[in-house]
Amino acid sequence: MGRLPAWLRKRVPADSDWVEVGQLLGRLGLNTVCRSAHCPNLLECFARKRATFLLMGNRCTRDCAFCAVESGSPEALRADEPWLVAQAGQALGLRHVVLTSVTRDDLRDGGASHFAATIRAVHHLLPESTVEVLVPDFGGSRDSVLAVLREGVEVFNHNLETVPRLYEEVRPQADYHRSLAVLRWAAEEGHALVKSGLMVGLGETGGEVEDVLGDLYACGCRAVTIGQYLAPSDRHYPVAEFVTPAEFEAYAATARRIGFTRVASAPFVRSSYGAEEMLAGCNR
Repeated sequence: MGRLPAWLRKRVPADSDWVEVGQLLGRLGLNTVCRSAHCPNLLECFARKRATFLLMGNRCTRDCAFCAVESGSPEALRADEPWLVAQAGQALGLRHVVLTSVTRDDLRDGGASHFAATIRAVHHLLPESTVEVLVPDFGGSRDSVLAVLREGVEVFNHNLETVPRLYEEVRPQADYHRSLAVLRWAAEEGHALVKSGLMVGLGETGGEVEDVLGDLYACGCRAVTIGQYLAPSDRHYPVAEFVTPAEFEAYAATARRIGFTRVASAPFVRSSYGAEEMLAGCNR
């Protein structure tokens, strides 16, 4: 795609806090999706002492064409990880703790019990903090979804990522309707804000994005993030276009018209970027 347009260039923050956050995570041996997925907002978030914890190792059992997270034989679960995550959140002074994970199709419950243990640990050490989970599809297990929700989270997030036409190429081991079911089960419980996210710039049309937004709203999702897809390397799915800021504003307007109460739509928006502000009701 050549040179990035002006709206996709970020300045490196001068604040050294981002170094301290990286050192803390390194000492505790914790993964973050910020690093593992090559998030362009990493330095900005670390400078603000924010991070999204990546549970259950740094290798995924799936191999999505857009994702920088390594695919391969999964790592053994660490029994101490839930408490280490809670300790890191405490050290960072997090008021909103965001937990995600690699997909673990090798585990009977998809890792739901590990999510649950981590939520309990966070609640114990940070009783005043809110918790957001960004979960995989758990192989379509409703029991796993409910096991996570039972621990009490303020936000339940599962990303659709793209439009159904592109699933075979972009997310070959995922299923669009299975992911919608995960979100619907969470909405039916009624205890958490249900959230999902989309990447654009993979070759989708505006009409397809609007259709996906309609599907999300129909299954009970009320918060949505929309951001520009940036290929992590030449080996990953190619960027089809750089969506302009005006187009992102139009997507935001469409989402609000459909009925979403919380919308973040801009080039650098990611699922967990500004998550605390989104929970508070701030739209971008």
